[in-house]
Amino acid sequence: MKYNYILCLLLLFFTASAVKAQNLDLRLLENINGPANPQWDGKWRAVTNSAIPISIATPVALFVAGQIDHNQNLKEQSYVALGSLAGSALLSTLSKAITRRDRPFVNHGDVIFAKSFPTDYSFPSGHTTVAFSTATTLSLSFPKWYVIVPAYTYAASVGYSRMYLGVHYPSDVLGGAILGSASAYITYRTNKWLRRDRKHKQLSEN
Repeated sequence: MKYNYILCLLLLFFTASAVKAQNLDLRLLENINGPANPQWDGKWRAVTNSAIPISIATPVALFVAGQIDHNQNLKEQSYVALGSLAGSALLSTLSKAITRRDRPFVNHGDVIFAKSFPTDYSFPSGHTTVAFSTATTLSLSFPKWYVIVPAYTYAASVGYSRMYLGVHYPSDVLGGAILGSASAYITYRTNKWLRRDRKHKQLSEN
């Protein structure tokens, strides 16, 4: 019997925590989002709209640069960027289908001013996912401050734009940032391991 009480208390605790977190999520979004502002709406919409084209252009640019310079390393990095992008996009789509979380403006249209109306689910933010995937890939491939700082600043601005436009909760953006970064890191490490393994095999054959 006492275990039932403990279980009930745990369920109550987690339910209360979830409600509190959701309330905090909404309050944060209200502070970022706001009524239509012609001065900023277009700028943040442009940031949002650039996320996917830039994420696609990155592996293409790396591959073309590798071809021109006959640089195999750049080509390898283009494969990593492409693999990370594909993996993060797939995981984001699957996560949306599993969580089925409604957009903020669906349930809170009285306090959230949507400036765009996507029809798919909210968690995680797909734009943020691919932006952080690209930023992490570039940062791991070219670990210089002048690559890392602009890459993550841009990725963060994409996440902010999704909240400003009222189409994602902060937790959606955080989830996308984690998912994109993790996907890129795993892809990068896997590729590095495969290259090392391939090199060892070539040396052993010689």
